[in-house]
Amino acid sequence: MKSAVETVEPTKVKLTVEVTYDELKPSIEHAYQHIAEQVTVPGFRKGKVPPRIIDQRVGRPAVIEHAVNEGLSGFYAEAVRENKLRPLGQPEVEVTKVPGLVPGEDEGELHFTAEVEVRPEITVPALDGVKITVDDLEVSDEDVQGRLDALRERFGTLVGVDRPAAEGDFVVLDLVAAIDGEQVDSVSGVSYQIGAGNMLEGLDEALTGLSGGESTTFETALAGGEHAGETAQVTVSATTVKERQLPDADDDFAQLASEFDTLEELTADLREQAGRIKASNQAVQARDLLLEQLLAGTEIPVPSGVVEAEVHRHLEGEGRLEDDEHRAEVGEQATTALRNQILLDTLAEQLEIKISQQELLDYLVSASRQYGMDPNTFIQTVDQQGQIPAMVAEVARSKALAVALRQVAVTDSKGEAVDLSEFIGSDEEDAAEEAADAAEQQSAPVKGSDAATAIPAV
Repeated sequence: MKSAVETVEPTKVKLTVEVTYDELKPSIEHAYQHIAEQVTVPGFRKGKVPPRIIDQRVGRPAVIEHAVNEGLSGFYAEAVRENKLRPLGQPEVEVTKVPGLVPGEDEGELHFTAEVEVRPEITVPALDGVKITVDDLEVSDEDVQGRLDALRERFGTLVGVDRPAAEGDFVVLDLVAAIDGEQVDSVSGVSYQIGAGNMLEGLDEALTGLSGGESTTFETALAGGEHAGETAQVTVSATTVKERQLPDADDDFAQLASEFDTLEELTADLREQAGRIKASNQAVQARDLLLEQLLAGTEIPVPSGVVEAEVHRHLEGEGRLEDDEHRAEVGEQATTALRNQILLDTLAEQLEIKISQQELLDYLVSASRQYGMDPNTFIQTVDQQGQIPAMVAEVARSKALAVALRQVAVTDSKGEAVDLSEFIGSDEEDAAEEAADAAEQQSAPVKGSDAATAIPAV
């Protein structure tokens, strides 16, 4: 097979492929077998109809068409590998020549072209000159008090009060929505905390100042149902107003809410928790800042066709193909995601990122929890759908950022070096995992899809 590649645009190439008759012949033979199982010819059993009879009854062109359709994807994939392309979308294929349609004549060759958008070649900035400043690790008394108050709220009780409702209060309410004087929706006996902001826009303001038994009307856009987005007049009635009363922060509370005997011990543990969370936040902040700097220093042309296809898929799934405003929003999000992907895929290749079986397994198990699925069922599903390579790529991107963070200077606001090894690992740990993975594969060879691995995101 011969193939040549021509750059049409920075993110699009045109493949020209020539396949010899001998290379297409297995697909032609399979086409005869498949058609023989489908046709009924008097005097011949199913699957035993000779090729010459199929040519007479079905026609040689139908056989060639079947063979071309069957073999095209394989020839295309081989040409992609041969030219070391990185397709990002589906190709537009045009068959320009097919083998001879008359048996016994010059068989000829299969020729086709394929235009496809590919990952552009980009230059990632050198890592050794990158400097990142993250927030300090210091835990303040306010941080600890906030965690203590949150714990107290979990053990708080709601008590009815005889006063106007205020921020943070819980109100049991009834709602009636009307459009042009006609009631379109209503709810009754709903408990809502003022300030939550998870119901109707304007509800917090309407409830503030209402006492039990009082009502008011406000105008807002409905959030759901068949009238979603339409402006309605909403009447809200406060049945009761309640406030959350917190238990005293003392030794008794410490024994109730934790395994500690004293408030001092509980407070010390909350301070340690806050410290661990701040350390984790430092790692996330460092990752985000590094990605931001690399993106700012890299020119990344984005394949427009890939973005358009993703936007169409997204809007079609939501039934909002005619929503131009949402289309622009989704288009911006898809463009940003694709730029990140192109950068991180290039970075992963540059750093020669390798993924271990255990890393991939850890990632798949974590993903299965997010979907609420049994890990084995989830892994079998993604494997059957051919999604394992995509999972591997996603993990490689996360690992690329983690490995890159080891090569840049990360300091806090005081200029002191920040140790992120707990979250981003070390080169020594990677080497040990690779050695263990290699030993395991030698003792028990596995399929290619199982040999790829992943690292959890920072």
